[in-house]
Amino acid sequence: MNLKKIIETDLSKTTILIRLMVGAVFLSEGIQKFLFADTLGAGRFEKIGLPAPEFLGCFVGGFEIVCGLLILIGLFTRLSSIPLIVIMLVAIATTKSEVLAEKGFWEMMHGSRTDWAMLLGSIFLLIKGGGDWSADKTLGTNGT
Repeated sequence: MNLKKIIETDLSKTTILIRLMVGAVFLSEGIQKFLFADTLGAGRFEKIGLPAPEFLGCFVGGFEIVCGLLILIGLFTRLSSIPLIVIMLVAIATTKSEVLAEKGFWEMMHGSRTDWAMLLGSIFLLIKGGGDWSADKTLGTNGT
C-alpha cells in the first residue's frame, strides 16, 4: 500500500466532527490509563483478567494517545483508525460479555453505548479518511 492510498480522503467538511469526537475521546482515555493506572490502566486490565496488565495498560494507552492525536489533526487518519477499531472490539468482548451474562442484554447495551460510538466512529474514519480539513488532504491530492 502506498502513501497516497493511506492518506486518501473525501472532501467532506463535516468529517471533522467525527474526527474531533473520536480523537478527543481516545486521547483522553489514553492519558487517563497513565494518570489513573490502578483503575483505568493496568489495574483495570488485571481486574478483567487480561494477561500482562502492566504491559497492556501502557501499550493500549500509548496507542490511544498517538492515534487519538493523529486523528485529531487528520494525519494518517485511515491508518490510525485501525488500532482503535481493534481496541474497541477487544474492549467490547472483554468487558461487556460479563455484563450480558449477569445483567442482561439491555444493561449491556446501555453500558456499551460509548464503546459502540467509538467503534463506529473509527470505522467511519477508516472508510472516509480525514475529510476536507485534515492534514491528509493537505498532503495529497484528493477528490474521492
